[in-house]
Amino acid sequence: MKRSPSDIQLEKLLRSSKLAAGGFMGDDPRTPEEVIREDAACLERLGKTAAQIAERMRMLTEKASAALGNPVQLEDKFEVRCEEWKGGLICPWPHPGRFPKRLTVCRRLDTGRQIVWSDLNIHLIEAHGFFEGKGASYRLEPEDLVRVLFE
Repeated sequence: MKRSPSDIQLEKLLRSSKLAAGGFMGDDPRTPEEVIREDAACLERLGKTAAQIAERMRMLTEKASAALGNPVQLEDKFEVRCEEWKGGLICPWPHPGRFPKRLTVCRRLDTGRQIVWSDLNIHLIEAHGFFEGKGASYRLEPEDLVRVLFE
C-alpha cells in the first residue's frame, strides 16, 4: 500500500526531531504505521487497549504529582513519584498538543519492576496508539506496561 505524503513527512519528524533528542523511532527500521499496528496486535493478545493503559498511567501520574516530587504508595502495590522540569513537550502529530515536561517513575512493590513515562508518552499512547520505536529513549513496551500496571 502506498504511503501518503503526510505519513512520509510524519516519519521524517519522528526519526529526526527537534522535539525529542534522538527522535521517537530510535533505530527501528519499521514505519510508524507498522510500529503502531504491531503494538496494537500485542495489546489485543494481552487483552488491553491503549486507552486503558493511558488512563492508568494518567491516574498514577496525577496522584504522584500531588506529592510534589515525593514518592507515594498507591493501591498497596505501587510506589510512584513525579519529576518535573520547566517547559513542555510537543506532540509530533499535526495537531495542537503541548504537555508538561514531567516524568513519572512507577515501581511495583511486589516485583521491583519499574517503568518511567512522560506526559507526552501518555498522549502518544492514548491519541495515536504509539509507544515509540525500538531503541528510542522513551520507548515503552506494551507487555511491560501491562505487567506493571495491571497484573
